[in-house]
Amino acid sequence: MKSKNSKRLDSIKAAHQLERTRSSTRMEDYLEVILELVELKGYATTLDISRYMNVSAPSVTKMLQRLDESGFLEYEKYHGINLTDKGKQIADGIRQKHGILLEFFEILGIGYDTANQDTEGIEHHLNPKTIKQLRKFITFLKADPKIIENFKNL
Repeated sequence: MKSKNSKRLDSIKAAHQLERTRSSTRMEDYLEVILELVELKGYATTLDISRYMNVSAPSVTKMLQRLDESGFLEYEKYHGINLTDKGKQIADGIRQKHGILLEFFEILGIGYDTANQDTEGIEHHLNPKTIKQLRKFITFLKADPKIIENFKNL
């Protein structure tokens, strides 16, 4: 019989085998920022992305090349950057996860700044099934505002 500790180690190992790499999380962050900038201004620039991601322009350029090679964006040096349909789909998915998590944290009574910070930390790591269930749970809670009110009064 396995001890609790070894079961915990096994679950940690399994989680890390399933977890996507830091690199793909970073790529998703870039896609999300690019989508926001494109919607705001009609295009994104390396400088804009550098400012919002708080990274150097050369780092942005390297990532843009990777995203371009992966078919996520249309990128020409010294011109505006736009997402391909594939890039928009991923960025929209991240945005939806973000919104669902933020709404859930809001129901829990967590302040916006903390909720937003926590959401940025976990939005890339949740299984789509988990997000789907969270969305269903939020819908269930909102169907009867008394439940949320009772919770907030605890």
